[in-house]
Amino acid sequence: MPQNPPIIAGTRIGHVHLKVADLDRALGFYCGVLGFELMQRMGSGAAFISAGGYHHHIGLNTWESKGGHPPPPGTTGLFHTAILYPTRPALADALYRVIEAGIELDGASDHGVSEALYLRDPDENGVELYRDRPKEEWPRAPDGSLAMFTKRLDLEDLLRQRESVTPRSAEARSAVCESMRPWPDAPGLRCARAPQDEVLCARPRIMISTAAVSSTAMQP
Repeated sequence: MPQNPPIIAGTRIGHVHLKVADLDRALGFYCGVLGFELMQRMGSGAAFISAGGYHHHIGLNTWESKGGHPPPPGTTGLFHTAILYPTRPALADALYRVIEAGIELDGASDHGVSEALYLRDPDENGVELYRDRPKEEWPRAPDGSLAMFTKRLDLEDLLRQRESVTPRSAEARSAVCESMRPWPDAPGLRCARAPQDEVLCARPRIMISTAAVSSTAMQP
């Protein structure tokens, strides 16, 4: 394979497009819980959502998946969609939203370069909510190379960083959440092996509350 020059700086992942079983249910999670804005909806077939007025960061569609089921263990596909928050207080607010919605975490990790929360959307797609540390704080090996790690994230400390945010109107939230329904756990146990050879399993999940917070570390 020819050795092409490195990709141009500034190139980034612009959006992710997910196949979902129920569009309203997916919007209830991504807009109703996480707070993404609905930019355009195409009936019951597709919707495009974003943060900050971009045309779309996430696409959702039921064109080939309406009423479908998550892929079984042992198949390839998306591991998770990672949503980057600009500040630690913003990530703390995301954690608070997840707690308030009664959604369980698969894990929560300090990777040195970042702090991350792991959960699943209604279609069992992995979702990572994270914030980056400043580059000058990234851990380095003696030779100067990047030295990421995986440690348990202190969720109580993170929650203390939460800032007040301007709430959306009750009408706007109700319009998105009206059709939000509980979703069943997919069967099976999904595990990942950490660098320390510790087996990290997504089941059982972690129930969290503002009173007592616990977490499991997960890989980036």
